[in-house]
Amino acid sequence: MRDAASEQKVVTSVGLRTPKAGAVAGIVFSILLVIILWLLRNAIPPAPLESAAWVDAKSGALTLALNLVPFAGIAFLWFLGALRDRLGDLEDKFFATVFLGSGLLFLAMLFAAAAILGALILTLALYPGEANSATTSHFARAVAYIIMNVYAIKMAAVFMISTSTVVIYTAIAPRWIAMIGFLLAIFLLFGSHFTKWSFMMLPLWVCLISLYILLHKFHRLPHANP
Repeated sequence: MRDAASEQKVVTSVGLRTPKAGAVAGIVFSILLVIILWLLRNAIPPAPLESAAWVDAKSGALTLALNLVPFAGIAFLWFLGALRDRLGDLEDKFFATVFLGSGLLFLAMLFAAAAILGALILTLALYPGEANSATTSHFARAVAYIIMNVYAIKMAAVFMISTSTVVIYTAIAPRWIAMIGFLLAIFLLFGSHFTKWSFMMLPLWVCLISLYILLHKFHRLPHANP
């Protein structure tokens, strides 16, 4: 009896730590992504085909932002894992595909855009005299711009919609947080071009969920018995 009670205590303790670890990871991801986006938005001109001379003047900020991307990605994966653990046996195949697929696609596009910008910085460092006229630099800048502002931002919206569904389905946060997520996701899908800071909606919303999970009492849903 004592061994069974001890084992149950360990399992319960591990289960209760999972959402808090996910919440901390979500907050870390949010902070890092806000810093990354702020550095990139202030360093990179809004027009994708503008002269690449800005790279030399803003190389320090760009390098810092690109070096933070992998750490933001790690925190985001941890956050995804914690949310999936929250669902447990209640997770269905359709929901798992949309939720996990949109999150991983967003992360892959973030890494791809960062890799393209990193390659651009290295290339222009080797050939600084061609910064104003190199067709390749314009192409790389345009590709990174399209990846982030067209495709990645749409995947972020899908992720917010699916995560809002998680909130309603598992009650890990109030429904009003889910409603905010739905509204922000709709704006990202159809109106993100109206403001250059629209991408900030994702990390700020993830931070809101994470803070709620971290600060409020958490009740784990019972898993279905096999």
